[in-house]
Amino acid sequence: MTAPVIKEFGQHYPDIKLTVVSRKLFAPFFNGIPNLLFHPFEPKGRHKGFLGLIKLFLELKKMNITAVADLHNNLRSRILGILFFIFGIKTIRVDKARADKKQLTRKVNKVLKPLLPMTERYASVFTKLGYPFKLSHQLHHLPADQLTEELKMLTGAHESQKWIGISPFAQHLQKVYPLQKMEKVLLALAGTGHRLFIFGGGKEEETIAAKWATLHGNITSVIGRVNLEQELTLISNLDLMLSMDSSGMHLASLKGIPVVSIWGATHPYAGFLGYGQDLNDAIQTDLYCRPCSVYGNIPCYRGDFACMNNLSETIVINSIINKLNHG
Repeated sequence: MTAPVIKEFGQHYPDIKLTVVSRKLFAPFFNGIPNLLFHPFEPKGRHKGFLGLIKLFLELKKMNITAVADLHNNLRSRILGILFFIFGIKTIRVDKARADKKQLTRKVNKVLKPLLPMTERYASVFTKLGYPFKLSHQLHHLPADQLTEELKMLTGAHESQKWIGISPFAQHLQKVYPLQKMEKVLLALAGTGHRLFIFGGGKEEETIAAKWATLHGNITSVIGRVNLEQELTLISNLDLMLSMDSSGMHLASLKGIPVVSIWGATHPYAGFLGYGQDLNDAIQTDLYCRPCSVYGNIPCYRGDFACMNNLSETIVINSIINKLNHG
C-alpha cells in the first residue's frame, strides 16, 4: 500500500530522490517510479539482529539521506529511525491509530466508523517531513504489460473473453471465503466463458488451486508457476480481480485493475481497502460483531463464522458480473 503513495509523491516532487528500504522480494512493487532507488533489506542475512541494523544504517548513511519516512513503525524501523535521529536526521513514523482500531474491533461499545485510510496516514508522514501533497485516491488505468512468451504458454491468447484474477486465500482463515463456496463461484464464472487465473502461494494453496483447475478448462492456477514480477505482469492484463482482504487486492490496485473484494472478520473501515478501489465493490455481511479484528488473526468468538458462511455465492457471482458489465 506504500507504493501508490510513493508514486504520487514523486509526481508532486519529481526532483526529490527516494530510497525505499524493504525486502528484496518486494522490489517489483516499485518498478517504474522515477528517481527511486530500491535498497534491499536482508533480515535473515547481512542485516540480521541489532548489529545487522547498524550495518544497514551505515549503508544508508553513505547515501546522504536527509530525512526518514518510517512507513512501517515496527521495532526494526524504530531502531533505524533512532540511529538517524542521533545523527540529526529528521525521522517521522506513521501513526497506526491503534486506539481507534481497538474501538472499531471491540465486542462491547463498538465504534463502527471509517478510519483514515492507511494510504492517507503514509502521506501524512511526508507532510510532516515538509513535503505536503494530496492523494488522488484514483485507480490509475495503466497499459497492460506485455506478456512474455513464457506467460503466453500459460495463459493462451487474450481474445474476446474476459480475464478474471482470483485471489481466494489470505494469511488468516478468518479472511478466507469458505473453499466449497469459492469453488461454486469459480465454476459459475468459468461456465459463462470467462478465463480465470488463480493466484496465491504455499504448497497447500497450490494443491487446492490445482484441483480447481481440473474442474473446468477455463480455470488456470498460476501458483508456483510464476514469480512476483510475472504475477504483476499477468495481473496488469486482467479485466477484474476477485480477492479477499489480502495482497491480491493490493497487487491489482498497483496495476490499476478493479477489484471485487470479500470481507469477513475484517472491515474496509480499518483503512486497508485497496488504493483507488470502490467501497461499493467490497462484499460484506452486516453483522453486529464485525469487524472482530484488524488483521483477521483472531478466531470467530461466535463460533459460526457467519460473516462468511452467510454470504451467498450468488451475491459474489452477481457482483463480479455486474462489475464486468458496467465497470
